[in-house]
Amino acid sequence: MHSMGPHHLPFYLAPGHGTDALMVAMGIFLVAALVWVGTLYLRLHSLPERMAHKSEKLQFEIVAILGLLALFTHVHLFWVAGLLLAMIDIPDFGTPLRSIAGSVEKIADTMPDTDSEAEQETSLAPGSVPPDIGASIAKQARGGHV
Repeated sequence: MHSMGPHHLPFYLAPGHGTDALMVAMGIFLVAALVWVGTLYLRLHSLPERMAHKSEKLQFEIVAILGLLALFTHVHLFWVAGLLLAMIDIPDFGTPLRSIAGSVEKIADTMPDTDSEAEQETSLAPGSVPPDIGASIAKQARGGHV
């Protein structure tokens, strides 16, 4: 030590030789704090996606896209929109409509009869009268019931 220097130095001052233990401790603390804050930020950022995970696939995908947009563009409105969309339970309109469409297809017997369509087209030539209508007109002319 220098003769003009104080004989007792505080613990946080590094000696002239060796390593600074306080700086090493603060470096380790800084790295640990950055890792902790980073995981906290990413966990908070993925909150809308975790909330929407239980919903249907389309809603989850929209929330995930909004979350990615918010992450990469730093526009926080996307994150807020994703959070609000994740909180709302959108009713499933697709399943009942598909069920109704399937039932209607079964009722209608969706297999088209191409032969009967071709016969109807040829019998309905311009200027001709369909056979069903012609027979009913003849019955009415004779005074019969249709």
